Amino acid sequence: MYCAKVFLVEFRIYHFLRCEMKIETVHTNLQNTLFLDLPRKLYAKEPEWVCPLDNDINEIFSIEHNSAFQNGNAIRWILLDEQEQIIGRIAAFYSDFHQTNQQNKTGGIGFFECIENEKAAFLLFDTAKDWLKKQGCSAIDGPINFGEKDKFWGLMVKGFKNPSYQENFNFPYYEKFFLAYGFKLHTEQTTSEIRYSDFNRERFEKLATRVFQNSNYHYAHFKISELEKFASDFIHIYNLAWANRPDFVPMTKNRIETTLRSLKPILMEEAIWFVYANDEPAGFYVNVIDVNQIFKHVNGKLNWIGKLKFIWYKYFGTINRLRGIVFGVIPAYQNLGLETGLIMKFYEAIQKKPQFVSAELAWIGDFNPKMHALFKALGAQTTKVHHTYKIEI
Repeated sequence: MYCAKVFLVEFRIYHFLRCEMKIETVHTNLQNTLFLDLPRKLYAKEPEWVCPLDNDINEIFSIEHNSAFQNGNAIRWILLDEQEQIIGRIAAFYSDFHQTNQQNKTGGIGFFECIENEKAAFLLFDTAKDWLKKQGCSAIDGPINFGEKDKFWGLMVKGFKNPSYQENFNFPYYEKFFLAYGFKLHTEQTTSEIRYSDFNRERFEKLATRVFQNSNYHYAHFKISELEKFASDFIHIYNLAWANRPDFVPMTKNRIETTLRSLKPILMEEAIWFVYANDEPAGFYVNVIDVNQIFKHVNGKLNWIGKLKFIWYKYFGTINRLRGIVFGVIPAYQNLGLETGLIMKFYEAIQKKPQFVSAELAWIGDFNPKMHALFKALGAQTTKVHHTYKIEI
């Protein structure tokens, strides 16, 4: 009898805690606004946080803008407390982008935000898990993006400063939620930073000299006026360099041209370098300005006021960092020094722009030891670490 009473009391307490919170699926404009505004509420006193652009989040969940919907689906929820105040959010999705094994369908969760309350976090996880199970998924990766890996991918577990554009920034306690729920580490991705003053120019100049003197190789920086040509070269390199990855999705002309056009406001031609071997596109090193040094002033709103602020801070503000977003050489020309040549060309170009003091080298997975070794040789220091987790369901 005593055990039964204890169980009944515990059940009522658990039931009360569940019932005082309410999950709503995002359907209306008001619910979407609450979904977008929650991070502004949670991180209001976090000086390092930079609000993601509302437009960027909306496009991810727009059928018209996100090609992941062609072979997938997504859903979002908000979590309200007993006063109808939002205290959490999450998204769940599946698409061909996430499939490495067609026999075991893997879904994803992302855009998770929550107050420091484990029961609230678990209710969000449960809701996403139940929906994904109904879609036939047997595992979940998270937190990830609904689409490309170059944005909103992984949980920040170290660093917690200088979040870059479309890079996840979160409270440290989120890691505790994921691990307590049963998620296991799947991939560790690091971001490193090198200050130009620490770069060992003499060492890399010697290594690059023989490449520069080889008439079979030549280097060229990106030109917006030749966007279609460089887009075609990018596709050739990308589809050869990443073809052996189990989660590889071929790059298309439409995808890269759309991406380059969207990046136009933050592109700097001399920060993007290509190398050609026997006239074949063989490698690239793509950097953009650290636009979050501008976006921290717009609070996620790129309306007409936000656009005016963007122009002002771009030309009159302090932008002193660049961010490397992709670096690759096709297998046939790896380990021949072309990588060193790309780095030297980029370094020489940036030397002419003294306002830049450092560059980030982003999203290097633990499955890429060669790139880690190269960055170590450069003198780069790891500044941020993100974890991607997996759980079987």
